[in-house]
Amino acid sequence: MNQRQFPFSVARIARRWRKLLDERLKDLGVTQARWSTMVALHRGGEGVTQRELAELMSIENPTLVRLLDNLESQKLIERRPCEQDRRARRLHLTDRGESFIKKLDERAEGLREQLLSGISDDELATCLDVFERILANAEAASTDQQDLAATDETK
Repeated sequence: MNQRQFPFSVARIARRWRKLLDERLKDLGVTQARWSTMVALHRGGEGVTQRELAELMSIENPTLVRLLDNLESQKLIERRPCEQDRRARRLHLTDRGESFIKKLDERAEGLREQLLSGISDDELATCLDVFERILANAEAASTDQQDLAATDETK
């Protein structure tokens, strides 16, 4: 029974986290898609290309372009030419974008504290370890499926 419930519980937690954080960021005028793009850009490092960021976020480049257009119009990011590839654009947070990330971090930290209240560091470490092992299994399953599809194509 626990195995059947697990994916639904994980999905519910993720949805609830996003909803609560959205509520806490509403006054900043960004949607979940926009703030998650900002977080990915911040984590990906200054100067990533649009293509690199799309891969990091596991979304299609045209979808990302619309998000970046909106973030740029809000003056949260800027696109700069890439010296090595004239077709590519490198992404950078503006001062306003950096300020936004600081506010997001503060509000997310408060939310994390609330959601993890009463959960020990050991319990959280165990949970994260289990998640990492599940992700490794998912990667292996994905690779197995790709190998199977490639085998089927050669027949």
